[in-house]
Amino acid sequence: MKSSQKNFIIDIIAFVSFVFLVSTGVILYYILPPGSGRQRTIWQMDRHEWGDIHFCIALVFLAILALHLFMHWRWIRSLTKGKKRESSGYRVGLGLVGFIAVLAIALAPLLSPLENSGKTDIEGHENSEHESDIEKIGGSMTLQEIEQLTGVPAEYIIQKLQLPKYIPNEEKLGWLRKEYDFTIEEVRLVVEGYNDNSGNN
Repeated sequence: MKSSQKNFIIDIIAFVSFVFLVSTGVILYYILPPGSGRQRTIWQMDRHEWGDIHFCIALVFLAILALHLFMHWRWIRSLTKGKKRESSGYRVGLGLVGFIAVLAIALAPLLSPLENSGKTDIEGHENSEHESDIEKIGGSMTLQEIEQLTGVPAEYIIQKLQLPKYIPNEEKLGWLRKEYDFTIEEVRLVVEGYNDNSGNN
């Protein structure tokens, strides 16, 4: 395959990834804003699941950009060095400093410690650094994993969702909801109802 064809394919993939990155970002910022994690869904996926998709697309986009830079590394190096003269070393040093600065700014939030803002939500409860176990329930989880996470028996969930009793606990919710037409929100309500009943007893 010619170099021009490779560049064309990489550019197309990068463009498509960027479009999906923007679209999922709009979903997370405007359509499913913070605080709507359990109340709203799009295509039976809540804010947290769309966030996972957004993150995966970002990784793909980053990988494509890295590949693009790798394929054009000779051109970048020659552009940075320029013609051999006294100022060429200065240009290389300036480019290196710029790269380190960008990398440091990008990594700073990842390496910074978590802080407790002390803010409260509408009900006056202190915001937790971790979402509740119920909010963690997603299509990639199995019934067995939900039972381990929440303490709600898988058999109870199967019964409340009116699913066949022979369903194995290792099946993922994503497949089950397509097969038996229920939503992730319904699963969360079942778990929440079980916890409420347990608390009243």
